[in-house]
Amino acid sequence: MQEKGTISIHTENIFPIIKKFLYSDNEIFLRELVANAVDATQKIKRLSSLGEYKGELGEAKVSISFDEKKKTITISDNGLGMTAEEIKKYINQIAFSGATEFVEKFKDAKDANEIIGKFGLGFYSAFMVADQVEIQSLSYQEGAKAARWICDGSTEFEISEGKRTERGTDVILHINKESKEFLDKGKLQGILDKYCKFLPIPVQFGTKSSSEPDGEDADGKPKYKSVELPNIINNTSPIWTKAPSELKDEDYLAFYQELYPFSEEPLFWIHLNVDYPFNLTGVLYFPKVKNDFEIQRNKIKLFSRQVFITDEVKDVVPEFLMLLHGVIDSPDIPLNVSRSFLQADSAVKKINTYITKKVADKLSSLFKADRKAYEEKWSNIGLFVKYGMISEEKFYEKGKDFVLLGNTNKEYFTIDEYTEKVKANQTDKDGKLVFLYATDVSKQDTFIQSANKKGYDVLVMDSPIDTHFISQMEQKLDKTSLKRVDAASADKIISKEENIVAVLNDEEKEKVKSVFEKAILKPNMKVEVDSLNPDELPVIVTMDEFMRRMKDMAALGGGMGFYGNLPDNYNVTINGNHKLIGKILQTQDETEQTQLAKQAFDLALLSQGMLTGAELTEFVNRSVSLI
Repeated sequence: MQEKGTISIHTENIFPIIKKFLYSDNEIFLRELVANAVDATQKIKRLSSLGEYKGELGEAKVSISFDEKKKTITISDNGLGMTAEEIKKYINQIAFSGATEFVEKFKDAKDANEIIGKFGLGFYSAFMVADQVEIQSLSYQEGAKAARWICDGSTEFEISEGKRTERGTDVILHINKESKEFLDKGKLQGILDKYCKFLPIPVQFGTKSSSEPDGEDADGKPKYKSVELPNIINNTSPIWTKAPSELKDEDYLAFYQELYPFSEEPLFWIHLNVDYPFNLTGVLYFPKVKNDFEIQRNKIKLFSRQVFITDEVKDVVPEFLMLLHGVIDSPDIPLNVSRSFLQADSAVKKINTYITKKVADKLSSLFKADRKAYEEKWSNIGLFVKYGMISEEKFYEKGKDFVLLGNTNKEYFTIDEYTEKVKANQTDKDGKLVFLYATDVSKQDTFIQSANKKGYDVLVMDSPIDTHFISQMEQKLDKTSLKRVDAASADKIISKEENIVAVLNDEEKEKVKSVFEKAILKPNMKVEVDSLNPDELPVIVTMDEFMRRMKDMAALGGGMGFYGNLPDNYNVTINGNHKLIGKILQTQDETEQTQLAKQAFDLALLSQGMLTGAELTEFVNRSVSLI
C-alpha cells in the first residue's frame, strides 16, 4: 500500500527558510539525528526494564555510515521504531504544529540557533544538507509492519511499506551538491567527536564501500556491495556519570587528557554531583593559569544527558569560572533552541550560585588542609582567585580568607596576616595603613631597596588584573591605601611626622631647580627640590599614584578613556640633601653644571628603565667623558 500526502503546514515556504537560515550551522544535523536515535534506543531499554516490552532487546547501539558513490549518510538505531501512523503524526504534524508562528517570527532570523528545536524542527535539520530524506522503520509493537517515508524537501511526502526486518529506524540522507563535504570520513569523524563523544549508547561509525557492482536492480541499474567497517567512537560512561568514590586520581587525569590531549596536567579538580533542586553533574579542573589570561578561556563543555551542546557557557558559569576547564551536564538547563542557546532563568542562576560555592569551598579546604602546598600552587591559581573576588561579590566574601599576598621576599600572607605584619611601621600620620607594591620587581629594584632600608615591606602585584584587585582592596579594607613603590621617594611615600633638616636654603633650592629645568628640557617633567635622606638618590623620577593607576585602568579598558589619552607626566624630585646636588650647586662652569645635572637625571631614568635609544647612547658617551 502506498500513500501520498501533504505535510500539515500553512505555508509552502518552510523548507527554503530552514535551508537559508540554517546553512551557517549545518553540521548540527548529525547531532540532532544521532541524538534522536539515542533517545529511541534508551526508550526501548526503559520499556524493557519496566516489563512493557518483552521481546529480545539485543545489543543497544546507533550506527552512522556513509556511501560516497551513492551520496548517502545513514543513521540507524535498534530503538523503538515507528509505525506508519506514528511517522505521520510525529514527522508530519507535530514538527510543524508551530509552522505559521515559526515563519512569522523567524523569517528575519540570522542565526541557526534562533530556529532549530524551537518548534520541534530537529529532524528537519536533515534538509540543510539533503535534497531527499528517507525513513525506514519497524516499530517494537507486536504485529507492526515496516514503514517507509520519503520527502524531497517540499511539503509533499510519500509513505509506503518498508523493508526493515528488525526493530528500529534508519534515516537515510541523500546529500545535496552543496553539502558533499559531509561525505568525507574525516569531516564526519570530526563532527561525531565534537557532539557524540560521550553519548550513553555505543555509536558505531564506518564507511560503506560501493566500489564493486553486485548485480542490477529492477530498473537495470547496477547495485553495489555494501561493506560496513564498524568503529565505536564514544565513551558511554565518562567519569562525570560515576560516583567520586568509584574514581582515583589517575581516572580524573586520564579524562582530562581525553578532553584536552597533550595539555599540561591540571592542579586539582571538583566533582559536581547534585540532584536537588536541580540535576547537575560534571567535573571542573583548575588548569595552571599563571598570567596567561585569555588562552585558558572557553574550555568548559556543556552537555545535556551526555549530548554535547556548546562550549559557550557564560550564562551557566560565572565569568571568572570561565578560566576553569572540564564538563557540566544538566538536563535542567533550559535550551531555547536546538539544545543550543541558554536562557538565564532561575534554574540557571541556582546552578551558577552552586558552582561558585563549590569552587570556593574547594579552595578553602585546600588552603586549610595544607597551607604549604597551597602556597606552592599560588602562582598558578592567584589570578583566578583575584578575578573571582573582583567579579563576584559572593566569591569575594569567601575568597578574602584564602587569597594570598606575596612580597618581594617570596613570603605569602592572607590579607589579615599582612595587615598585622605591616601596621606598626606602615601606618601614616593620619592613621591610614599603606601597602606598598611593585609591578616589575627588577625594574623597580632601586625603589624596593630604598623602601626596605626604612623597614617597609613590598608586595608583588604583577598579574594582568592586579590594577583592579588593588582598587577593590582599597574599597573593602578599612583605612587602607595601596601605593606603588616608585610613586614617591621612600621618605615621602608614607607620610610620617618626621622632619628631615634641609641642607639648602630657599635661594639655593631655586637655583638648583633652575639648573635642572635647563638640563632636562622636557615639558612632561615637573621639577621640585625636596629635603630627603642623604642616602636617597640625588634625583628621583616618579609618577603620581592616582594618575598612573587611571592610565593603567584605561589601558585595560576600564572606562577611563579620558586618562588614557593624557600624556605621561612625571615628578622629578631633586634631593637637596645629597652631596652631588651640593657639588652641582658649587660648580662655577655652567656647561659642567648642566652635564652633571643631566647625568644625575639620566641615572634616575636608568633606575626606572626609562632611558632608551639616543638618550641612552648620549648617557653612555657622557659617562665615559666624565670618567
